[in-house]
Amino acid sequence: MSAFTPALPLRTRLGECPVWDGGAGILSFVDIQGRQLHRYHPADGALSSLELPEHPGCVVPLAGGGYVAGMRTGIYRLDADGTVGPMLAPNPTDPADTRFNDGRVDPAGHLIIGTIDEPKSGSRGGLYRLERGGLRLLLGGLLTSNGLAFSPDGRTLYHSDTPRFAIHAYDYDPASGQVANRRLFAQLDPDAPDRGRPDGAAVDAEGCYWTALYAGGRVQRYDPDGRLMAEYRTPARCPTMPCFGGPDAKTLYVTSVAAGFEGPMDGALFAMPVDVPGLPNAPCNPESLP
Repeated sequence: MSAFTPALPLRTRLGECPVWDGGAGILSFVDIQGRQLHRYHPADGALSSLELPEHPGCVVPLAGGGYVAGMRTGIYRLDADGTVGPMLAPNPTDPADTRFNDGRVDPAGHLIIGTIDEPKSGSRGGLYRLERGGLRLLLGGLLTSNGLAFSPDGRTLYHSDTPRFAIHAYDYDPASGQVANRRLFAQLDPDAPDRGRPDGAAVDAEGCYWTALYAGGRVQRYDPDGRLMAEYRTPARCPTMPCFGGPDAKTLYVTSVAAGFEGPMDGALFAMPVDVPGLPNAPCNPESLP
C-alpha cells in the first residue's frame, strides 16, 4: 500500500512542476502536454485551471503576483489570470524539438531553468540562469534537464539529466550564479527491473534530497551525502516531481503522468504527510528579470 493518497483525481497528461505559495496557500502545477496551469487550494479543495498557448515546462511565482513561465518558445511573464505577458528570453535552441522544462528560483531570486532535447538525439539541452542581460548557460550537453533543488544554505545545486539515470551536485554561488565542482550524488541502475529515472526534486529542512522516479513508481529520499534513506511507492507508474506544501510544509505533493498509461491513478496529484518540513519556495525577484 502506498503512503501517498490522491489529493486531486485528475488525469494530467504530463503533470509537472508543483510549487507551493505559502502566502496564498495554493499549490500551482502544470500539465505540459495539456497546456494548462492548475491552481489547487487544499484548505477548501478549490481547483482552477488556465489554458496556455504553449507547452509550459514550469512556472514559478513572481514576487508581487503572477508567475514566470518557461514554455516552448521562450520564458514569459504570466499574470495571475493566465494572460501571457512579454517574452523575457527566447528558447536558445530550435523550439520545433526543444522546450523549457524544470525550473526553480535560486536563493538570490533568479530563475534557474533547463531545456529538454525532445528527440534525445543531440544533447542540445542546457541549464540556464535568467539574468538582467538574458539567459546565461550554466551546463550544456544535456538531454532532459531536471531535478533542480538547493541545499538549505543555498550553496549546493542538485541537478539530474533524466535519461542518463544520474543526479549530480555542484558548488553554487548565489551571488554570481557560478557552478563548480561537479560530483556524482546518486547513480540509478538503468538495468533495474523497475528502471526508474530521476525526474523532479525537492529538499527538506534536514538537507535531504527527494526525487520522483519517472516510470519507477516511487519517490526516493537521499541524505546530503547521497545515501538512499527511504523510498515511497506511488499509486501512479510515473511520478514526476515532489513539492513540500501545507501550512507547516509537512505535506509532500507529487505530480504524475497519464499519457501512455492506463492505471486508474495515473495523472493524479498525490499527497503524503512527512515528519521533516520542506524548504520554502523563494519567489522570483522582478529585479532579476530582463
